[in-house]
Amino acid sequence: MNADLNPPPPLGLLQLAEADRARLGQALQEILAHGSILGLETADGELYAWCRQNFPWLREVAALCGLSVSMEHESRLIQAVPNQASLTLRLRQDATIVLLALWYEYDTQVRDRGMSQVRLTVEQLSQLLKEKLLPDLKSQPSPARMLEILRQAQRFNMVRLDLAEPFEQSQIEVLKTLPRVIQFNELAEWTKTADLHKNPQSLPDAEVEAAAGETEAQP
Repeated sequence: MNADLNPPPPLGLLQLAEADRARLGQALQEILAHGSILGLETADGELYAWCRQNFPWLREVAALCGLSVSMEHESRLIQAVPNQASLTLRLRQDATIVLLALWYEYDTQVRDRGMSQVRLTVEQLSQLLKEKLLPDLKSQPSPARMLEILRQAQRFNMVRLDLAEPFEQSQIEVLKTLPRVIQFNELAEWTKTADLHKNPQSLPDAEVEAAAGETEAQP
């Protein structure tokens, strides 16, 4: 008996209306590209509202991609975290150090001062690096490299960057997503990690739990 050369098409993974299928695809693309969906952003407001109403669908398809997805409605935030190392974002040591400094500033202002919004200038960030993470180094990331690091962090929804002239006066807003990507339960854990990274030559590139496929070259 000849095999059927024209088998019927398989059933769809999810039986959704075309509009819902398009929205689900948009949501999945957003978390794959940026690691999160920020519902407070004008551009993502409608997408966040759809995801909130249909969160089980998003969670199911994200799981097929190796991602765990959580939602915090108070902040209108949907966050994706990889379940496997191949999906993590590898960072050069200088980028890791900058993100550690931003985590410290966020934790200090939110936990110790009760701030709801955390902002600092590039100049303040450089001073924080010098005082907390790089006291023994002769140089910090150049302005061009710092801009590259901050733009990458912005791409993955960890900061907002408002460029200014001179560059040192540019404003950085640390978003709530950053401590979800770089997780420490307490300051002592941060201190232990920071001490390891004070000598950037001693460690391999670090992995960050961001839903991203981009890998930077080693220095």
